[in-house]
Amino acid sequence: MNNLITKSLLTLAVGGLMIAGSAAAQTSTNTPGAGPGVVDPGHPRVNQVNRRQERQQQRIANGIENGKLSPKQTANLEKREARVQNREQKDMAAHNGHLTKREQRGINRQQNRISKSIYKDKH
Repeated sequence: MNNLITKSLLTLAVGGLMIAGSAAAQTSTNTPGAGPGVVDPGHPRVNQVNRRQERQQQRIANGIENGKLSPKQTANLEKREARVQNREQKDMAAHNGHLTKREQRGINRQQNRISKSIYKDKH
């Protein structure tokens, strides 16, 4: 039973990391100045948000591997991470691949809440 839960959690974590990886890949393959919805891979606010999302995905994966996160906790965290990624993509599409300072603050606020939840769930 415990082995089945561990495998399920690991599968869920890998899926979450793949989603994060695909989002990061989308943000780095487009060229700037080609029109609406284009991502500028060199934009510092976009890079900061993406690095933070990757680090938090790694923290979730570590919690799964250590057995400190339950499947329910993991699913909730992944759902919240997906909402942040959707928000980022929507905001970037509205500003030719850039994030405004206000948008970055809002995303960081969401990420702060998720970060606290990761910590609470793991301890």
